[in-house]
Amino acid sequence: MRCEQGGRIDRTRTLSFRFNGRALTGHAGDTLASALVANGVGVVGRSFKFHRPRGIMAAGVEEPNAIVDLGRGTRYTPNSVATRVELFDGLEARSVNCWPSANFDFGAIASLFSSLMPAGFAYKTFMWPASLWMSYEKYIRIAAGLGRSPVEADADRYEKRWAHTDVAVVGGGPAGLAAALSAARSGARVLLVEDDSEMGGALLSRKVEIDGRPAMDWVAETVAELAGIDDAILLTRTTAFGYYDHNYLIFSERVTDHLGADAPSNAPRHRLWKVRARQVVLATGALERPLVFAGNDRPGVMLASGAQSYANRFAALSGRRAVVFTNNDTAYGAALDLADTGVAVGAVVDLRPDSASPAVEAARARGIEVLSGHAVVATRGRKRLRGVEVAALATVAGGQIDEGAGVRTLDCDLLACSGGWNPTVHLFSQAGGKLRFDPNLAAFVPKESARAPQVAGAARGTFALDQVLADGFAAGAEAARAAGFAGSEASPALAATPSENPAPLALWRIPARRRGAKRFVDITNDVTDSDIALSAREGYTSVEHAKRYTMTGMGVDQGRTGNVLALAILAEERGDPIEAVGTTTFRPPYTPVPFGVIAGRDTGKLVMPEAKTPLSPWLVEQGAVLEAGGRWSFPSRFPREGEDMEATVKRECLAVRNGVGLANSSTLGKLDIQGRDSLELLNMVYTNAWDSLEIGRVRFGVMLAEDGSILDDGVTARLEANHYHMCPSTGGVETVLDWLEQLLQCEWPHWDVYVTDVSAQWASITLAGPKARRVLANVGTDINLTPAAFPHMSLRQGQVAGVPARILRVSFTGEICFEVNVQAGYGRAVCEALMAAGEPEGIMPVGGDALDILRTEKGYILPGQDTDTDTTPHDLGMAWILSRKKSDYIGKRSLERPFFHQGRKQLVGLLTENPDEVIPLGCHIVPGPRAIPHGSPHMGFVTSSCYSHTLDRSIALAVLEEGRERIGDTVELSLGDKTTRAQVTQPKFYDPEGARLHG
Repeated sequence: MRCEQGGRIDRTRTLSFRFNGRALTGHAGDTLASALVANGVGVVGRSFKFHRPRGIMAAGVEEPNAIVDLGRGTRYTPNSVATRVELFDGLEARSVNCWPSANFDFGAIASLFSSLMPAGFAYKTFMWPASLWMSYEKYIRIAAGLGRSPVEADADRYEKRWAHTDVAVVGGGPAGLAAALSAARSGARVLLVEDDSEMGGALLSRKVEIDGRPAMDWVAETVAELAGIDDAILLTRTTAFGYYDHNYLIFSERVTDHLGADAPSNAPRHRLWKVRARQVVLATGALERPLVFAGNDRPGVMLASGAQSYANRFAALSGRRAVVFTNNDTAYGAALDLADTGVAVGAVVDLRPDSASPAVEAARARGIEVLSGHAVVATRGRKRLRGVEVAALATVAGGQIDEGAGVRTLDCDLLACSGGWNPTVHLFSQAGGKLRFDPNLAAFVPKESARAPQVAGAARGTFALDQVLADGFAAGAEAARAAGFAGSEASPALAATPSENPAPLALWRIPARRRGAKRFVDITNDVTDSDIALSAREGYTSVEHAKRYTMTGMGVDQGRTGNVLALAILAEERGDPIEAVGTTTFRPPYTPVPFGVIAGRDTGKLVMPEAKTPLSPWLVEQGAVLEAGGRWSFPSRFPREGEDMEATVKRECLAVRNGVGLANSSTLGKLDIQGRDSLELLNMVYTNAWDSLEIGRVRFGVMLAEDGSILDDGVTARLEANHYHMCPSTGGVETVLDWLEQLLQCEWPHWDVYVTDVSAQWASITLAGPKARRVLANVGTDINLTPAAFPHMSLRQGQVAGVPARILRVSFTGEICFEVNVQAGYGRAVCEALMAAGEPEGIMPVGGDALDILRTEKGYILPGQDTDTDTTPHDLGMAWILSRKKSDYIGKRSLERPFFHQGRKQLVGLLTENPDEVIPLGCHIVPGPRAIPHGSPHMGFVTSSCYSHTLDRSIALAVLEEGRERIGDTVELSLGDKTTRAQVTQPKFYDPEGARLHG
């Protein structure tokens, strides 16, 4: 199926590849899809739900059927779109969602039961009986998804790059090239990105002229001029897949995908670009949409633009005998180009009753029959199109067949369809731009918006080539001016081949001759027009609900071919205009992006680089057993020779309770907060009041999310009038920092507050226990350590072991504690001095296991372990920390919702009847004396559990429904196949009055 001449392929280079185990050949310049077309491969895959045979439908990113798994072993990529895979020697590809092959798929038996599997059938079928859900789930997971996940580590390398530019232009077609050229001539730095392997966009596939010459000559000259400008960067094989606030764009560049084994060993496979632009021009073009008619999913049914592209650009014939089916003029150009390559075009079937235009006349002049006011009402064939049935329409508006005119059968193996064009508005919408429905184009186009980016060419509904070029030049010049550049000379007025009129006759559903014939809207997911109608009848009339109920626009396609069709059919079912239905949300990524691109080098140990404190080398020398906790490796315990884990933890716990222990607290967050509005910030982010906090004092605070749930807790010290030292939890510091920055940048940008993460600048050493004060005095300090001069919850600054230090008197163990903070470089020296000074007092290093037991004995919560995204201060018995004097703080109004005051799980303590029995973490509290089966109701669960060596018994913290009302009750806990009993107590087991830490 290869044309003897023409195309942009390199016929001197023959490439060998394998598809589904079959050895085939193509040429340099082919995509995998064009090579399959040239080899006459009809079935390339199977549909998602019914496993119906599917053929190639398009030539670009909109392709919904040709989804393949590429490569094998360590160079394996699932779910690649064949139209975007450039052919290279040795390429291996396999169809997805079929077994044992695409041509013979056992899954196709699902088609026989399609009437039993309408939209939403899974939601109705697998709800009953509930006891079988685990069995259902197993098989649903087997059937779900496309392709196979990789099982071996990726052998390729991925990189990231950051860039700033004055003008970013997305799209290398005529509008994008004109915009980039205009902006670059103004002196602006320009970054032009194009998804395809070469610039030109639609011009690559069309026989048109610019200024009396082939359009691609103008493209070559423009690219050459841009390449010669130092401040212009041109990227091909690069997809702009995300557009975020403040003109922040994300690109994915395919660096070596097209080279196969010839790729340089030192080159990355893909590169992720993170670009900040002053101004953005979107020249993303438009995508042709199909028509909805009976049998429109059969292999051989294609988009007219796809068949045209394969013929003109790749010299590959999608069929030998074609019929063109359209509702607009653009398909006539495809019909003429197909005829030029030797395809016998039997007829153009035009829905419009009066097809009179230059395009129509040109087709008739070539001897191509034009059937105006007709429609394809059925297709014939099984795994390949063999013919179509064409009927006259009595009334176009109602879509009724003229039964008296009879039905005509046309033999063909290619049906090239055009249902109009959809401007590619995905990035525009991601940028916050709004859309309007253009009744002339029967498509959504960008609205004018002062904040939105410049949009040029077909992306904003302009299709005439001379106007597209003028649009691009104007958009580029305007973007350059907005970026601060005076602008170039007047943009040239380029003449171009007249374009066909893209305005369609919008008949959203073509009538079918046979009852029950399937008319597909979403080809990938087997969504028919009747599925959308059923969704509307069952109450799913919101576009977002209908999308999820029917799966329209989900998965690989993401609505590129079927979105507007689905919206229009839903509008018809609702009896509303399409603009009243609206659109679904356009979310990034625009096209599938490999995880490797996003990860870059951040794999293996670099996924979360191991953070080390200034004391880490010393801790290892002391024999610490290190464990990972988030981004930190921290010492869990310090075993001595002959000690098992339990003995070590017991020794460390009792050392803190009876003597003194030294712990590394450098992992705690430390945020420096300065500015005249710092107090305002603290009052808004914390639930308690901060106005009365004196300089040199420390206060505990709880921070809420906007929904009223606990975000984090910690202490904050006041260093000066407008200077604070905040200590979020170890695991929460990054979350808190991001939250504060978001508030200051987006909610209160006028406030004078500066937040700096200084966690790495300080080494923090905690002395805990009754003898802690004695050790600190022995090491030498100019700070008065007496309880009266240095009370609990205060901060002092001075010298410790001859080093400037900040000391916070705060406690996470319930004992006297001094948290000594020194500059990171002094950490080890001060730590060694403290250990030497504490040797007469029996000081020993203490790990995280002992500290966890000590804080559980006191009932101190650990955010993220004793709390979840639903926990409030009321649940923890901490209503005292909610200020009644402050008019507002974040989360205050949310806490007033009834949801947060009725039937809540509240923090309690548990004491098992057998004091030696330690309850497993996460154990469920059940209503009665029985083990909890899957899915059964439960009353709560255990959040912290341990054996207390101080109390010589097991203890636990738990959240329990109406827990505070159950103090003194006995509850059952499920242990799998048995239960155990425990008494509900207050969540404080040791020194509940706090006398020891004030000593």
